Amino acid sequence: MSENQESLTPGHTAKGNRRKGRELALQALYQIAITGDASADAVDLFLQHFEGGPQPKEFARRLVSGVVSQTAELDRIIAECTENWKLPRLAKVDLEIIRIAAYELLFCPDIPANVSLDEAIEIAKRFGSAESATFINGVLDHVARSNISKP
Repeated sequence: MSENQESLTPGHTAKGNRRKGRELALQALYQIAITGDASADAVDLFLQHFEGGPQPKEFARRLVSGVVSQTAELDRIIAECTENWKLPRLAKVDLEIIRIAAYELLFCPDIPANVSLDEAIEIAKRFGSAESATFINGVLDHVARSNISKP
């Protein structure tokens, strides 16, 4: 379903639902990075404790599941697109934002690339450091423009 085709919850736009879903996915992936528990039960328990309607939470589940299942491939691609940076040196929040957007760019043909890039930058401004948005934009621009092949 595209950004414009998503059904709406009262008072929310498709864009707002997707943004909330991305933010929830970021928070869930951060929790997974800290706890090491990527089970569906852990993600569901996490989502029960945060506000958000059914569409944002379902979109968050889609992103979390995809990022978790493709982490090795995403990290390989991200590592090729980060000059002079080892992934363990990246801030966890920045890395998770990059993983989400890279997952969308590489594995979600229903989401326009410019939407994935713009959303990642806006989320980085909210959740990252002062330099996060610029850094993430550079990495994701490289991911989007590269001819890195999926396995």
